[in-house]
Formats: sequence, C-alpha cells, structure tokens
Amino acid sequence: LMEFRSWAQPFRLANGYGLFAVMTTRRPELIVQGSDDGIEWKTYGFQWKPVDVHHRPAFVTAHMPRLDWQMWFAALGSLRDNPWIESLMLRLLEGSPAVLGLFDLNPFADGPPKYVRAQLYDYRFADRRTHGATGQWWVRRLEGLYFPQVSLDDFGPARSELIQPSDSDRR
Repeated sequence: LMEFRSWAQPFRLANGYGLFAVMTTRRPELIVQGSDDGIEWKTYGFQWKPVDVHHRPAFVTAHMPRLDWQMWFAALGSLRDNPWIESLMLRLLEGSPAVLGLFDLNPFADGPPKYVRAQLYDYRFADRRTHGATGQWWVRRLEGLYFPQVSLDDFGPARSELIQPSDSDRR
C-alpha cells in the first residue's frame, strides 16, 4: 500500500476526505455550570452536544451551531488556547440574552447565577448492556476543572470595559 501511495502521490489522485482527514479518537466535552451558592451546580444545555448522558445523540447534517462547534474545539485544547471562554463566562454571569440564546437550556431563568465554571469530561458511547440497563447513551468521566469558579467580582469593577467589540466586529 505504501508503495502505491508513493507512486500515486505526484498525480494527486486521492486525498483525505472531508474537513478532517483524521478524526479524534476521544470525545472531550466542556460542561458549563452555574451556581447561586458555590455548592449546588446546574448545567447549561447545548442543543447538539452531549451533556445529559441519557439524551440520545442528535443527527446533524451540514449544520453545527457556532457555540457547540467552538466548545468542541476548546475541549481539545487548553483554556490558554481559548481566551474567548472568559468572555462567555462573564456574559453568563451578566445574564446576557444574546449569549443565553446560544444555549438550549438556561437553568437560571429567574436571573443569572452568582458563580460559573466549566468542567472537562471524557464522553464515550455506552455499550449495549449499559444502555439497556440504564437508558444511558453516553458514559462520561470527569477529567478535571477547565475554567475555575468565578463570580462577577473576579472580573473587577471595569468588567463592562473588558469585552468591547473591535472596529471590525461593528462592520
């Protein structure tokens, strides 16, 4: 096979199909949570990403909501690689309608939480036995904290000036 590839390469007869020639073998997922007391945490829901292990995987073709897509890439990297997550967390603490509209479920319909955080989980499809016994579509394992618990106080008094649209964003 390698010999054929070496021979065929100059003719560019074939290549990796699709956006990604090689897909990841893991399914890391960020779970965004809010809390009023720092003890009991409620999870924000995404329309297309796995969050609830009992939620059947959705079939999506030729469409991926932007936040869901960005969260997948963020989970593949580190917080340092994804500074926009800080803006997302600030907007959740402020109760931004535009940001909340990107989520499928807002567990704080009466007002924004006092704290937010994001945890990193590793998701896997449940095997037949697990699915049959529990109804779970997914099995997940907590990998650790991705974004630490923060409140509006952590952003300081000038938080409204932290995230201003650039001139290119206004166009």
